[in-house]
Amino acid sequence: MKSSQQSLTSLPPSPDAERHARMVKYLITMSIRVICLVLMLFVHGWWLAVCAAGAILLPYFAVVLGNVGTSSIQRHEQPTAIEVYRPVPGDGPRS
Repeated sequence: MKSSQQSLTSLPPSPDAERHARMVKYLITMSIRVICLVLMLFVHGWWLAVCAAGAILLPYFAVVLGNVGTSSIQRHEQPTAIEVYRPVPGDGPRS
């Protein structure tokens, strides 16, 4: 028989915790972008191209990472229906 209880560790993160994690990812990505923008004033050659690419492409990746939610895909057990126990005929108590 399947247990209907769900353990606390198998529950998904709360919406507040998930939102906070996405905001932290977005903040880190956009901070790297600001660093790239500042470095563009001081570097030359290929480093300028790398910093420019970071400054241009990081906002897109920040939004994508921020909207993805949790990074690991997890399956959560969802209640779907009540399973009714019906004994099989002939499997009753024997005398």
